[in-house]
Amino acid sequence: MSRTPDLAVRIGPLRLKNPVLTASGTFGYGDEYAHVLDPKGLGAVITKTVTLKPRAGNPPARIAETAGGMLNSIGLENVGLERFRREKLPKLRALSATVVASLGGETPRELARLLEALGGEPGIGGFEINFSCPNVARGGAIYWAHARRLERTLAMLRPLTRAALIAKLSPDVTAIAELARGCEQGGADAVTAVNTFVGMAVDIGGGRSRLGRATGGLSGPAIKPLALARCHEVVRAVSIPVLGSGGIMNGRDALEFIAVGATAVQVGTASFIRPRAAAQVVEEMARLLAERGIRRIEAWRGCLEPAASPAPAAGRRA
Repeated sequence: MSRTPDLAVRIGPLRLKNPVLTASGTFGYGDEYAHVLDPKGLGAVITKTVTLKPRAGNPPARIAETAGGMLNSIGLENVGLERFRREKLPKLRALSATVVASLGGETPRELARLLEALGGEPGIGGFEINFSCPNVARGGAIYWAHARRLERTLAMLRPLTRAALIAKLSPDVTAIAELARGCEQGGADAVTAVNTFVGMAVDIGGGRSRLGRATGGLSGPAIKPLALARCHEVVRAVSIPVLGSGGIMNGRDALEFIAVGATAVQVGTASFIRPRAAAQVVEEMARLLAERGIRRIEAWRGCLEPAASPAPAAGRRA
């Protein structure tokens, strides 16, 4: 009988029982799914992004299905800092879930104020700083697409908490490796690669966008090859852990990201289709590793063989 593999991983000071986390914005605040799966069976629950003040989000329509994916334009709708601390955190503590709070701000100072308020809060194992939302006009992915700004901001945030500090990056940039290195130099414990890709869907009958704004964030299976390439690029650029995200629907997908060097993965759009998807990814991952006789997830991480060098052209010297 195959022995259950050891799936434990470490992200900075945060030790997780397995490498599967829920992606921010796809799992509510975590307690909403407790009737279909046990959140403490996951590596961690990443909450909806929290901002200083409550946000109503973008006007509808906010969701549009596409071929092999989904566009969203939520716009960081959330209850704000005070209600998150007063109402949401106690529910998560009661579930004994490992919590990573996603934080969003329009400026470095706003992020600092959030971390000053939550940095020592019991029950939060880490913070994922949302540097990559494609659906807000201020403080979104474009604003944060500067390595020096990321470095300076993380250097400001680092002293405010002993918890894990994770930077979530946008894929819609010229050089994601440069941004990842800036995060590492600023003191991040890990980076997430990646958030959604900017996309668009058109209703030709109505002559308008299928969303309430022109564009949204594309997620789901359609983006997995793109996300996997970005993850691979980031892994090669930094020495801190990388959390892979983008189109992970099952255990095989998760193992692909870990094979290219990701320490952990995030499950997002799959939870809209199958509410137990994150737990199923854990189960399938463990089964696939056991079938291969692999006893520790670390033995699988980075197992992708380097690409072969192209053979020299005929008649040319090597």
